[in-house]
Amino acid sequence: MKLQSLILCTVLSISSLVAHHSFSAEFDAQKPVTLEGTVTRLEWANPHVYFYIEVKDASGAVTNWGCETGGPNSLIRSGWRRDAMKIGDKVIVKGYRARDNSTTCDARQVTLADGRKVFTGSSDDGGPKQ
Repeated sequence: MKLQSLILCTVLSISSLVAHHSFSAEFDAQKPVTLEGTVTRLEWANPHVYFYIEVKDASGAVTNWGCETGGPNSLIRSGWRRDAMKIGDKVIVKGYRARDNSTTCDARQVTLADGRKVFTGSSDDGGPKQ
């Protein structure tokens, strides 16, 4: 029974480490982005909160971007409540593009529909300081 408990604890800690990563593992500090768009989906969960926005480019083409933030607790400490962003809201996101050039970014600051600006990163994730 002790061996089974040890194996279970090991598996859970490894999966936790894999799920959480530093900024530089996935995002590029040399690729800043500013996105303006409409919120299409929210995923408020650990270890990171994700939201998705539709962004129109100059030609009118729409691209769906995934925006990663810190975890729920860090957002709450930064003054962001779970209901501060809703599907359909227009937002402005300042962040950094994914290293693989996908339409994913590490959102560092979000201007919410009511005009409030909230910091969305984690102070200890290795990312650029705001």
